[in-house]
Amino acid sequence: MRRQVLALLLALPLVSCGDEAVRAPFAESRTPPSLAVRFQPPPGWAWGYVKVGDDGVQRYGVSTTPNAPRGQILILPGYGEPAEVWFETARDLNARGYTVWVLERQGQGGSERASPWRDLGHVSSFAPDVTATKAMVRAVIRPNGRDPFAVLGHGDGGLVALRAAEEGLRADSLILSSPNFDIADLPRPKSELIRIARWARSLKLGFLRYPGQAGWKRDAGVDGALSHDKARGGVQQAWQLANPDLRMGAPSLAWYAAFYDAVDAVGRDLKRVRVPVVMLDAGQDSKVLPAPQRTVCAALPACVETRYPTARHALHLAADSVRGPWLAAIDDTVSAPMAYPPPRR
Repeated sequence: MRRQVLALLLALPLVSCGDEAVRAPFAESRTPPSLAVRFQPPPGWAWGYVKVGDDGVQRYGVSTTPNAPRGQILILPGYGEPAEVWFETARDLNARGYTVWVLERQGQGGSERASPWRDLGHVSSFAPDVTATKAMVRAVIRPNGRDPFAVLGHGDGGLVALRAAEEGLRADSLILSSPNFDIADLPRPKSELIRIARWARSLKLGFLRYPGQAGWKRDAGVDGALSHDKARGGVQQAWQLANPDLRMGAPSLAWYAAFYDAVDAVGRDLKRVRVPVVMLDAGQDSKVLPAPQRTVCAALPACVETRYPTARHALHLAADSVRGPWLAAIDDTVSAPMAYPPPRR
């Protein structure tokens, strides 16, 4: 612990603005050269901003079908993902008849960032994400109560979706795609890292990275842990190469504290979720991530789980053999959500 404290203190002279540094939000991004059309903005894509109280501004985007939509889907990306990574999925869901919204998480993508480093994922709490999600549904999307509405949370975006449901988010269903309830590649044993992260946050040092963790890398290439598909696996890097403000490296210490705070809060209140939940899991995640998904699903009042044994973490970037059934599962869930409360056996 003393070594970590010393490392953090030595890092202090390197920054002068800490939590007061703010990068303004932005909407339009530059399309990478030679990017396939399917990875470019869907027809009619539009950007907007949502802000709640003193929380940071968060960017969102939306596209819809040319015909009367069959329903609406709100996507909450995982850590480090800008909305641009979801363009192909938005196109495919538009083609199936859905209006698709993507709300970027606080401190990433085109959302406002409270950090002295452009590529640092920094938040002190996931609570503003939850609040923004509820405000987005209530004030921007405004489901009409007739057409189905679902929230799709990927990775730690699944945590935000679940917490919003625990706090009364109104939706017909939740879809959790490869949800993260733990982290595999921690720089220290979990209990020690959580203690350090919460200590740093309490001293207003949470904007620092854990010593030795890297920022965004230009030569990262295709992330094999995300997808078997080379074209889809390289989409995020392509957008980040063309747009420096979209780049994301390792998170801040406060982000780790916020993540495990959210895990604890969600775990305490699972019985309060009054929304049917469909959990879509990547089978290869179990090799690198702790896998409490089944425990979480079993604790929810209405939950079904589907596992794709050969898939890696990013199901939305998977090869067609996995991504096709994944899209079909989303379509089935939105068009015919499970009844709540679940039928008695």
